[in-house]
Amino acid sequence: MFKHLLVPIDGSDVTKKALKKVLDLAKKDKASITLVYVSDPMPPMVYSDSSLGYGFSQQDHKKACDAFAKNLFKSALAVLGTGVAVRTLHTFSPSLAGGVLAAAKKAKADAIVMASHKRSGIKGILLGSQTNEVIVHSSLPVIVLG
Repeated sequence: MFKHLLVPIDGSDVTKKALKKVLDLAKKDKASITLVYVSDPMPPMVYSDSSLGYGFSQQDHKKACDAFAKNLFKSALAVLGTGVAVRTLHTFSPSLAGGVLAAAKKAKADAIVMASHKRSGIKGILLGSQTNEVIVHSSLPVIVLG
């Protein structure tokens, strides 16, 4: 059915559990997988005890994000094993959903597979649902794993 799945990862337990389901889906359809991690392009401001803050340079921020993404990919690849073709893509976007959609286009995926944190009520309102945002704006099918 699908030949190329884009799978956003974030290192959460929800994502780790979903990777096993993604692997089953990919094996059934003989699909390849592109794992994507989306980093915020803006470096954070870190505050100390004083009112003065310490900012990271853009270069230091990119290095830290690249290192974090590399570790996430390493863990995800260990879960997926060698049964399917897997590529990795680290991208930067101020919007997680926008980054996922841009990555899907860049990777030429034919479906997006996302894990849902199942936030509802106040948490859903305050934290928002990136999965819902991707569903609303995607022209590709979005498979949501619970």
